[in-house]
Amino acid sequence: MKANDTPRTVFLFDVDNTLLDNDHVSADLKRHLKESVGETSGQRYWDIFETLRNELGYADYLGALQRYRVEQPREPRLLEVSYFMINYPFANRLYPESLDAVEHAKQSGTAVILSDGDVVFQPRKVRRSGLYEAFDGQVLIYVHKEQELEDVEAKYPAEHYVMVDDKVRLLTAIKKHWGKRVTTVFPRQGHYALDQKLVAQFPQPDITLGRIGELKDYSLDQILAAAS
Repeated sequence: MKANDTPRTVFLFDVDNTLLDNDHVSADLKRHLKESVGETSGQRYWDIFETLRNELGYADYLGALQRYRVEQPREPRLLEVSYFMINYPFANRLYPESLDAVEHAKQSGTAVILSDGDVVFQPRKVRRSGLYEAFDGQVLIYVHKEQELEDVEAKYPAEHYVMVDDKVRLLTAIKKHWGKRVTTVFPRQGHYALDQKLVAQFPQPDITLGRIGELKDYSLDQILAAAS
């Protein structure tokens, strides 16, 4: 087969609880909020956070802090909480071998981040974690990525896609859109992936991993074959 006849494969990686342990980040923030503003006020922040997530469909940490400030306009400690969020050492929260998995994917195709999130904090997370450099700046962040697959395909055309994500709901939606043109890869990491009742509501993904580093054990041929 000639080089230009080789099917082009694009690997799409989620960020939170796929490459980066976002549950650990949230636990650190909860602890910091409790120490900074107290348990009651800290809980109020998380109540606002969940309300905002239900409204927007994605996690908006800074948006929740802004809304909390409306309720507490004279609370100076909120500025310290903001500083903690913006300067959080996300690189320390990458899962073991996550960057190795990305490099393995790059040996077989193009690797791209495909994430949901807000327009400020999520890009900051990608930058400070080192993922922006690891993906050579190829980063897509949408409000609802499963609704933007036509735009993904326009920006990164390929004969086959590989979607790596910890949420079976999203993997199912993406599989429905691309069918056999996508291999869905499900790393069992984070609270969504470990919720057995939630996972059981959806079809089994094409490949299930115990951790993201196990992606290195799969050849491109195995990944492509798993789609059908």
